[in-house]
This record gives sequence, structure tokens and C-alpha cells, in this order.
Amino acid sequence: MRQDRKRNAQNRAQRSRLKTAIKRVSAQTEPQQAETEMKETAAMLDRMASRRLIHPNKAARKKSQLAKAVKKLSK
Repeated sequence: MRQDRKRNAQNRAQRSRLKTAIKRVSAQTEPQQAETEMKETAAMLDRMASRRLIHPNKAARKKSQLAKAVKKLSK
């Protein structure tokens, strides 16, 4: 149970960091900065999905949504 609590806290922190990164991409107004943030966040999403902290389909869905938002900025 001690290990579970420790791992749960670490996983929660990782997911929180991911949510913050997603919000950072969404808040960008400059296309160049948004693209940079998008690359970092996409890598983070892939890492979380491979560790099963989030479902792989959710990672794919979020990457698609972010890419769509970044593309809309560059127009």
C-alpha cells in the first residue's frame, strides 16, 4: 500500500504536468511558439501513453486537437 500511494502521487503529478503543458499550447498566440510547445507536448503525450498513465487513444486525440489548433493559428 505504501508503494501504491507513492506511485499514485507520482502519476498524479505527471498527469498534472501534462495538463499544464496542453493548456500552455492552447494559450499561445504566436504560431512559432505554439509549434515549439506543440512538439514538446506531443512528445510528453507519447511518453505518458507508453507508460499507460493515459490511454493511447486519448494521447492521439489530444495530439490531433493541438495540431489542429496550431494550424489554425498559422493561417
